[in-house]
Amino acid sequence: MPRFHCPTALLADALIDLPAGAARHVQVLRLQPGDPITLFDGESPGEFNATITHMGRSSVQVQVGEFVPTQREPRLRVHLAVGMPANERMDWLVEKAAELGVTSISPLITERSVLRLSGERADKKVAHWQSVVVAACEQCGGNHVPQVHPVMTLAQWLKNRATCGAQAPCGLLLSLRQDALGVRVAAANATEVAFLSGPEGGLSPAEEAAALAAGLAPVSLGPRVLRAETAALTALAALRCQAQVLRQVNDDLGGRCHGGVELSLSGLSSCAIQTTIENDPAAVCPGWGNGYFQCQSPTGLGSSCRVAS
Repeated sequence: MPRFHCPTALLADALIDLPAGAARHVQVLRLQPGDPITLFDGESPGEFNATITHMGRSSVQVQVGEFVPTQREPRLRVHLAVGMPANERMDWLVEKAAELGVTSISPLITERSVLRLSGERADKKVAHWQSVVVAACEQCGGNHVPQVHPVMTLAQWLKNRATCGAQAPCGLLLSLRQDALGVRVAAANATEVAFLSGPEGGLSPAEEAAALAAGLAPVSLGPRVLRAETAALTALAALRCQAQVLRQVNDDLGGRCHGGVELSLSGLSSCAIQTTIENDPAAVCPGWGNGYFQCQSPTGLGSSCRVAS
């Protein structure tokens, strides 16, 4: 069913005119009165069924139907700060980041940035990227529309983060340092992450030192050298995988296995979960079975397992 972003107050049984962008999209698809569509406002944890009631030359009226609670957002909120890659690559990065469930995107100007924007040109680009985000959410089913922040320098971004103090989310820096942790290990206990990734050629040594001094932890995606847009999206995919594991463990596993087992979500590797055992070091949790972990314990069944996050 066609899906459209409608950033206005949506109430069941209300008659509303679609915003200009959504109305044009409806007309391009050649939808007709009586056709069903889906609406989402970009903030509510769900979406609305709706029916087209009238088509004008440049307007579309719909009747809003019932609200359908639908949770498709990762539990791990990720704010991506990225040195803008050149040409069409930033558009592609923004689109795919939205599909992967990013919470917000901060386009940054760094020492090695090829794309440098300011003034009206920067404002137009941000508006364009915001429209790319909306289209991606319409396509992928996301109910939260990520915000694309104004273009700023890396120094400005670090300064803004510093003003947040203890309220700032866990900060991760994509780095080639030998002591860098795996990205999912570094974010294992986080509920919100700010992830900094450089442009083509990466951050300069001085910029990386400034980020580390600001409290960001260095993380690695492995030994391969990835393009700027590939690196940022690979990190998002890894974090999305971790968030999905957390959701499945909390939603699917609870109450289904026994033996006095406590599951620990530390040390995630390839979406596997290590286990720590209470009073039963011989218990094991080898892998997925029918959508949840099959927990086995030589001591037999006992109290239901509890999930530790």
